[in-house]
Amino acid sequence: MAVFCQRCGTGLPTGARFCSSCGAVVPVMQSVPGRPLVRPLVGRQIAGVCLALARSNGWDVGMIRIITVLGFIFSGGFVGVAYVAGWIGIPEEPMPMPGEYPPIV
Repeated sequence: MAVFCQRCGTGLPTGARFCSSCGAVVPVMQSVPGRPLVRPLVGRQIAGVCLALARSNGWDVGMIRIITVLGFIFSGGFVGVAYVAGWIGIPEEPMPMPGEYPPIV
């Protein structure tokens, strides 16, 4: 991915922290942990919303499930509505093709 200075537009190497032309600080880009936000087919309890959020952000699924249950109890229904919205809005993981290797885990 090409990196450019936001101040002067000069092309920079990928690991640059400062612009070589104007000296401006180059913001560090945060990378996404690597998995897309999809509800997995294996390992889910009810609809896979907690597991999808945990996998896509690199969080512990047990903590997400505990926070969700506490949210169900103490939020007055808001977390329930958000969970149903996630169930509807987050797509399911695609089915693997027969004979596909390596198997998706």
